[in-house]
Amino acid sequence: MKVIGKNNAIFYFDVQNKPRASVKLNEEFWVKTNDCYFGQIQSKDDLRPNIDDTLKNAATGPIFVEGVQPGDFICIEILDIQLNSYGVMITSPGHGILGDLITEPDTKIIPIKKNKAIFSDKIHLTVEPMIGVIGVSSISRIRSTFPGDHGGNMDVKDIKSGSKVYFTANVEGAGVAVGDLHACMADGEISGSGIEIAGRVKLRVSKVQGFNVNVPIVETEKELMVIASEENLEKAIRKGVILACKLLQEFLDINFPDAYRLVSISCDVKICQVVNPLVTIRVCVPKSLLKFK
Repeated sequence: MKVIGKNNAIFYFDVQNKPRASVKLNEEFWVKTNDCYFGQIQSKDDLRPNIDDTLKNAATGPIFVEGVQPGDFICIEILDIQLNSYGVMITSPGHGILGDLITEPDTKIIPIKKNKAIFSDKIHLTVEPMIGVIGVSSISRIRSTFPGDHGGNMDVKDIKSGSKVYFTANVEGAGVAVGDLHACMADGEISGSGIEIAGRVKLRVSKVQGFNVNVPIVETEKELMVIASEENLEKAIRKGVILACKLLQEFLDINFPDAYRLVSISCDVKICQVVNPLVTIRVCVPKSLLKFK
């Protein structure tokens, strides 16, 4: 099986990026990833103020998918996520929602053993691997620290093994890139950090019929999630709800007022992250409502 190395790293999603690897449609392949700090933090003595922030959130890619044309709708299946033996978390003045309460930088190394994150001697957390950065080449040049309609640094904790993520390709081959794995991360990523970790993911890319929305869609066992990123929560929620209504109108052949009512009674709005340059939310539409299989 093809393995794409983490040395094929990009720091911008951009249609001008030249492919670093290629795969066929429906081919299974592995992608190795750097952690979000590009390996700059190896011990508790490596502190956030001393790292090069231009190397943050590297994504492995772009990966050229043979047979994909601009405008095609693609499905990226997350088949497996394998993590390295330790992750890192930092706190630093100004970092995260309560960064004003942090007076000195601090780094915590968290071993991963037998599917547990060893946070301390007494606190062992079940590992829940997820992908923070995933997307396709963007028409405009966008740093990999940003989320957007192309994907990027969305930090959606539901992008995990067994999930599917849908994108509209902006360039021939789509330019898939992935990185920023987490061993654990809660909604909001409040401190600005999950358990940041390197590893590898197994993917498969296919072409599918497009949804009538132009943002990433995440499919889990029970839901289709409309992902929206904007400069604040109010704008992100408004954008996501408008697109969720559009999805309901398309699937159920109903008018906007009824779609609006259905969102209000059946679709949860959840925060993905509030610490990146744009915030990200998801509107969770039950697949049972859409009769989507």
